[in-house]
Amino acid sequence: MMMTMPFNKRYKIVSILFASALTGCASVNIDEALQKTNLDSSKFTNGQVVLAKSSDERDVLQGRAQELLAKNLNQSDAVQLALINSPAVQALIAQNWSEAASAAQAGRMSNPYFAFERMVTSPEIEFNRWFVFGLLDLITLPQRKGIADKRIEQAQLRLTTEIIDQVTLVRQAWVRAVAAEQSLKYADQVFRSAEASAELARRMEAVGNLNKITRARQQAFYADSATQFANAKQTSVSRREELVRTLGLSDAQAKELKLPDRLPDLPKQPPNTEFIAQQAGLERLDIRLATTTLE
Repeated sequence: MMMTMPFNKRYKIVSILFASALTGCASVNIDEALQKTNLDSSKFTNGQVVLAKSSDERDVLQGRAQELLAKNLNQSDAVQLALINSPAVQALIAQNWSEAASAAQAGRMSNPYFAFERMVTSPEIEFNRWFVFGLLDLITLPQRKGIADKRIEQAQLRLTTEIIDQVTLVRQAWVRAVAAEQSLKYADQVFRSAEASAELARRMEAVGNLNKITRARQQAFYADSATQFANAKQTSVSRREELVRTLGLSDAQAKELKLPDRLPDLPKQPPNTEFIAQQAGLERLDIRLATTTLE
């Protein structure tokens, strides 16, 4: 004798099984991902990686950017400015969020659905009801969840790696811009001194107190210093523009950008190279990313 289970009881059992399966599905929380990125890259970002998800949040970040631009921008401030202001960084975070969400979606079951059927066979009316879901999806859910979790972890490591790469570019651009500005000021001083010396030599030659050879040397030095000054000026402009692009500044923000007069002094004691090598081996994100890819 075939026994049939009442629909309500079958529905409850299937619902419990389906809910249990859904609790194991992979999910993505962008705030937790950014918190993890800030933790892994704290030495580079100082915990400043954020994503503006609304106009109000963008306004807050723009306010912080204006505060940083109101003073001479040191290297640490330049990193913070890039993280909160650069459209490239914001797009990078959003793209990673999209990739992680796609990975999480691949680890979920397809949406179930209900089906109802009404059949009329005189003099009877029959109603059929189905709760439909993919059996293969349910069977392979643990494996797909494991794959999705790995892909989410890989996306997390890629985000951290790319953020560190971006911060490194900002630091390098800042050093080059400040160094170029410092070199320009030195070249300007040399040019002004050479110009004054050349004028003095011309006057001394005019009254017979200087021979032509010495005058020619002064003139050659003046011409060389003028060339060096022009090159330094061009380099300063190009390095500053490079920094502006890396920071993601608008035209109005670029006009407000102020840099220090000189680079900071070198440390008195060199760092411990053995400790640095050991820490680098433990914290290398490319190794961690390769490991998760092979697992």
